[in-house]
Amino acid sequence: MTARSLPVPDGLDGMRLDQAVSRLFGLSRTAAATLVEAGDALVDGIPRPKSDKVSAGAWLEVTLPPPVTAPTLVATPVHGMKIVYSDDDIVVVDKPVGVAAHPSPGWSGPTVIGGLAAMGQNVATSGAAERQGVVHRLDVGTTGLMAVAKSEMAYSALKRAFKEREVDKRYHAIVQGHLDPLRGTIDAPIDRHPTADYRFAVMSDGKPSITHYDTLEAFRSASLIDVKLETGRTHQIRVHFSAMRHPCVGDVTYGADPTLAARLGLHRQWLHARELAFLHPRTQDEVRFVSDYPEDLGHALDLLRDAS
Repeated sequence: MTARSLPVPDGLDGMRLDQAVSRLFGLSRTAAATLVEAGDALVDGIPRPKSDKVSAGAWLEVTLPPPVTAPTLVATPVHGMKIVYSDDDIVVVDKPVGVAAHPSPGWSGPTVIGGLAAMGQNVATSGAAERQGVVHRLDVGTTGLMAVAKSEMAYSALKRAFKEREVDKRYHAIVQGHLDPLRGTIDAPIDRHPTADYRFAVMSDGKPSITHYDTLEAFRSASLIDVKLETGRTHQIRVHFSAMRHPCVGDVTYGADPTLAARLGLHRQWLHARELAFLHPRTQDEVRFVSDYPEDLGHALDLLRDAS
């Protein structure tokens, strides 16, 4: 445990105590709130509720937990993960549900990087040790195509291509209700949710986030849509369509109807990374990959079609 004490800076005047602790010490909102509730954050020598507002100049004394050790990569076979394409520079996988892109604190389940290691696939050494070769990610509950760099040249080229929005990322999603208009663009900034650390939300001071969509098929209670991401924020599709009051079917974290999810046999959001295209970092020829729907999403789609 480490004790730290300092005055509240002017820029945090009027901020909630848990949020101030989070900002000052680089903790997640959940970790900061837990610390405050345990009495490990004193304001002018007195414990305060996490929702109390702090004043500039007040003396803040915090007892910090020991630092979290970096997660380690373990080569572990991943059931259902398929290699769609592989050469000396890149490997493209079809990721099943329940698999994270790479190891991270708090996640003990399977990962794409661990699965590739178990398959004997070497990846680029660029990036943090636990996520070497990773140039983009998919949520644990989202299936579909994910590219990983195997050479250092490919890592640099693909990181730049994703940053410059030169990669064509297309997703298929089933959202509740019918979108109006049927085709359009959602341009709304995204940041962490102000009270729920594990969620994101449309926030006026968030990062620019742009989603293009087109309705492919309409059912009685939902719509199958094609989604093209211009930016790649965490949970972007889920957040944007939830904000439009059309959450992804099955996505109860972002407000989906649990009754509809149960009727369709869904235990996660109906969201699939359907298509991925980019210029091959070595040949500069376009490579394009398409992924079929996994069994649970295909079954839910069939039920919606049968009911319409």
